[in-house]
Amino acid sequence: MSVHPSRDLLTELAHAHRVSTDFWGYDGQHREVSDEVLIKVLAALGVDASTEEAVRAGLVDAELAPWRATLPPCTVHLHGTEGTILVHVPAGSSVHLTLALEEGGQWELGQTDEWTPDREVDGRMIGRAAFILPADLPLGWHEIMARIDGEEAARAPIAVAPQRLADPPGQRSWGMAAQLYSVRSRGSWGIGDLADLADLTTLFGEEGADFFQINPLHAAEPIAPMSHSPYLPVTRRFVNPIYIRPEAIPEVAYLTGPQRSLVEWAGEEERANSLRNEHLNRDRSWKAKLEALEIIFSVPRSIARTAAFERFRAREGQGLEDFALWCALQEKYAGQIPEHLSSVDSVYVARERRELEDRIDFFAWLQFIADEQLALAQRAATASGMSMGVCADLAVGVHPLGSDVWSMPDSFARGVTVGAPADMYNQQGQDWSQPPWRPDTLAETGYRPLREMAGTVMRHAGMLRVDHVAGFFRLWWIPDGHPASEGCYVNFDHEAMIGVLLLEAYRAGCVLVGEDLGTVEPWVRDYLAQRGIYGTSVLWFEKEDDGSPLRPENYRHEVLASVNTHDLPPAAGYLACEHVDLRDSLGLLDIPVEEVRAQAEDERDQMVGRLIEYGLASEESTERELVEGLCRYVARTPSRFVGLSLVDAVGERRTQNQPGTDQEYPNWRVPLADGAEQVVLVEDLPGNARLRSLLHVFRDEFSAYGG
Repeated sequence: MSVHPSRDLLTELAHAHRVSTDFWGYDGQHREVSDEVLIKVLAALGVDASTEEAVRAGLVDAELAPWRATLPPCTVHLHGTEGTILVHVPAGSSVHLTLALEEGGQWELGQTDEWTPDREVDGRMIGRAAFILPADLPLGWHEIMARIDGEEAARAPIAVAPQRLADPPGQRSWGMAAQLYSVRSRGSWGIGDLADLADLTTLFGEEGADFFQINPLHAAEPIAPMSHSPYLPVTRRFVNPIYIRPEAIPEVAYLTGPQRSLVEWAGEEERANSLRNEHLNRDRSWKAKLEALEIIFSVPRSIARTAAFERFRAREGQGLEDFALWCALQEKYAGQIPEHLSSVDSVYVARERRELEDRIDFFAWLQFIADEQLALAQRAATASGMSMGVCADLAVGVHPLGSDVWSMPDSFARGVTVGAPADMYNQQGQDWSQPPWRPDTLAETGYRPLREMAGTVMRHAGMLRVDHVAGFFRLWWIPDGHPASEGCYVNFDHEAMIGVLLLEAYRAGCVLVGEDLGTVEPWVRDYLAQRGIYGTSVLWFEKEDDGSPLRPENYRHEVLASVNTHDLPPAAGYLACEHVDLRDSLGLLDIPVEEVRAQAEDERDQMVGRLIEYGLASEESTERELVEGLCRYVARTPSRFVGLSLVDAVGERRTQNQPGTDQEYPNWRVPLADGAEQVVLVEDLPGNARLRSLLHVFRDEFSAYGG
């Protein structure tokens, strides 16, 4: 008869696998995680905790795991520090370690005098030896090789990462932020694209901005329906080809007259839709672009262009080929990939790969074109004077049925999703419906999924915003069938994860900004600052100890400060407390709306009072003047980076995303418009009076306070 495990043993097993058994809520209350949740989360990690016997066996396995492997699966070592690596070999054997350097050459590692008693493991006596990792190992990805009694026994990757990213040159910098899909031009096919991004970075670079922050450009489904949220991609490594501007592809110059007409007709209706203030329709835009892109793809490429495409595929490797195959399968099976093809590991996949070769070529080519156009946008940014250029965004996770899960099934936990516990703005918690990486298998793969993803996202960016950067430390796992409030934190090896991220940022020459809002332990913010990763400050969330608005001089230095974020209404809407009315209409409040509205009005009044105190507004200030006052307020902070929002600059009032909703609100489908709900196009921005006014007063303030 099975016995339910005791709480003490269950806690011990959970901690052995980095699973937290309690947590502190946003309200300051200490909460214990239920046994049921712990058992299900451990199961998602491949650990049976259903009985006392299973838990005891699991504790033994956890203790012996490092002794069963000759080398750690992956080592992340900090440059400039001395470290050790532990090796496990049959007792009495001789062992030597050699480091094969990424740039060539070898390095013999010396053994320390550290002694650990041998122990019996699975019926054999195993010894442990410790080797020194020198402080002067070069930055990069290297490989450790172990020889036991003269014979090669194991190999494992080692990353030598910077202790800290170097600060960007200069003093303070400012930039503009926008949801790229929402900012359209007369040439857009119903959705903002990479050609628009080049124009936007050029426009604001010439105005003195050093970066232009955009939403994640990660790939979505290749067929309808395409997910609206840029934070629910099918993969974080590759780009959504909906952002391609077809006419900007070089092969368009070689289209025949009839082909050119077909491309023109495909985009005609969507270009007209860009002029309307209607919810964005990604499926319609993608259908039109797909027709045009297939025509352009059919044009023979020159020798040089063919070679460039082949080099791109060789560089991206198997990851690109698997992603392109997944797209082709989605297309062939109308989004319902059969069970026998449910992962790349299926024996039936090889046949499909052969049969779908032409479509694989097409989907790989789309990534080649997107990469080219993104590179052009970054070059336009730096040519206009931006010191960093494009600020890319890295989403926290991926779609549960996406290509990452399909192509790397062992890297993701099953039976759980990630989200967030209750907070002040989302009192029911949040379930983001995304499967988390498994910390154990991530290490076993040498952090390759993280490494490849980060390297690709930063390739054509000078700055990267990491959404929910606390996810590199811990994530809130929610077992299937449980509400978002019934989860627990699973901790990652943040030293290794952050080390890999820093190494890739160093190689890309990219500044890192972590979105550290919400429930983030103070030590995490300190740690990120020590590693050279900037934090995030949003004006509405920054408070003094008494709950009043944080004074500008008290803001953190090492952050990107802004007035708002995409999960809040623009400043004009927030000042009008429209976020309260919206959440009430959607049934997202757990307390009476009158109480929430009174709190919001008090928050607004305190903020306006602070603006008046600093001479940035008066009792008679208009909405425009108040919005400008808020932007001038963050300009007065000592924060290293200050971000303006394009929605604030043109007077938009509607929020882009309301957390806690799916179909109830048109999340991620709101086009850029002004306060009169008139569409604002890229071409309109240079002459937009409200934008000109904001830039004028903001730059004066920013310059006066160290900008």
